[in-house]
Amino acid sequence: MITEVARTERRGARRRRSGRTAGSATAVAVALQALIGAGAAAVLALWWADTTSVVGPAGWFTGAGRITGLLAGYACAVLVILMARVPFLDRTVGTDRLARWHAAAGRYTIALTLAHAVLIIEGYALTVRTDPVSEGVQVIMHYPDMLKATAALLLLLLTAVVSARAARRRLSHETWYHLHLLTYAAVFLGFGHQLAAGANLDRPAVQAAWYALYVGAAALIVWFRLLVPLRLYRRHRLTVAGVRPEGPGVVSVLVTGEHLDELTVRPGQFLRWRFLVPGLWWTAAPYSVSAVADGTSLRITVKAVGGHSAAVAALRPGTRVWAEGPYGALTADRAAGRPALLLAAGVGITPMRVLFETLPEDPVLIHWARRPEDLVLRHELDAIAARRGARVYYSVSDPAGYRLPLDARTLHGLVPDLARRACYLCGPPGWTAAAEKALREAGVPARRIHHEFFTF
Repeated sequence: MITEVARTERRGARRRRSGRTAGSATAVAVALQALIGAGAAAVLALWWADTTSVVGPAGWFTGAGRITGLLAGYACAVLVILMARVPFLDRTVGTDRLARWHAAAGRYTIALTLAHAVLIIEGYALTVRTDPVSEGVQVIMHYPDMLKATAALLLLLLTAVVSARAARRRLSHETWYHLHLLTYAAVFLGFGHQLAAGANLDRPAVQAAWYALYVGAAALIVWFRLLVPLRLYRRHRLTVAGVRPEGPGVVSVLVTGEHLDELTVRPGQFLRWRFLVPGLWWTAAPYSVSAVADGTSLRITVKAVGGHSAAVAALRPGTRVWAEGPYGALTADRAAGRPALLLAAGVGITPMRVLFETLPEDPVLIHWARRPEDLVLRHELDAIAARRGARVYYSVSDPAGYRLPLDARTLHGLVPDLARRACYLCGPPGWTAAAEKALREAGVPARRIHHEFFTF
């Protein structure tokens, strides 16, 4: 009886701690959104303070062009900051939410930049009583830094094209990743134009603030995406210790190094891995840790879905590794003390396998795959289930008769207390969307459905 009371108290304490952590994460997300909104309001206030009157169509078009230009310049800085991979934001707001905000900021930036170009040229054309095409040529060829600004706009449009869903399906992750980095070049090229031609940025104090915004964004990128990984590389000296086949096109890579007890990798997190061999060193790919970090080694499990991941199988022991991270908020904190349901498809089992081993409160795992041989790490999952007395279910499409439908009725049948559980998802985007829909139809609130896409 005393033991049961103690267990109940411990469970209550875990729930209170997790609840506070989840509440803190929400507070950080709200505060960050409020800060971004306050910055946009300050930009609008800058235009308002400098504008005494707006007269006639020319004035309205020119004023609208200056407003969209200021907001576009501000959005560029926000876009860069959201790409910086600041660990505090990654742990609290979450990689997936930051990626969605980054994508939204990209769309806003491109829309505002296009609107600025069209509106300002139309306003100038009305002022000098000429046609927009002639005025556009005049502006591009003779205004300060306009050729750079035009190049920046074209680079942003190229980034938008390669980021569209239809294009992403046709491009390898490596090609998309490197084309996406053109955003940095676009921001750099556009910055000079903002200061040279920005009518509202001509005061020293305002210019100083604008420089501070951009220099701060650049400093975050340099620090967290270059210097911190360089320190990690020099401190931990990661190397490949071995590569083991796990299934068709799937391998596990064991990485060892020095002082790994200092590298706090929580179950469910991932790192960005750069293997320093020809053909792989120029791309940092995100792979989840697929075994509990023990302070002496890290393990990832990789499926060949592109050039980078396919080449991982050929790595040799001793290969040096550059790693960034750990990243991701798909951790026990998301459960807020509730029991968890873990849903995985294919190689999405990698973070779920570690969570299945470590989450308290009777976790349940369901793993979908195409064929039995695609159920990678199954022997480990069975061992964890037997040791913990936990439940694991498998679904395969071939052979027929062993497939579990991904719908509310099936989930309720397997997990009767589904509505009170925290649900973790990991798999391809289409499957994840279907799983989220099934959970919502089963009565699980959206706030208890957790997943991450490692897209930037």
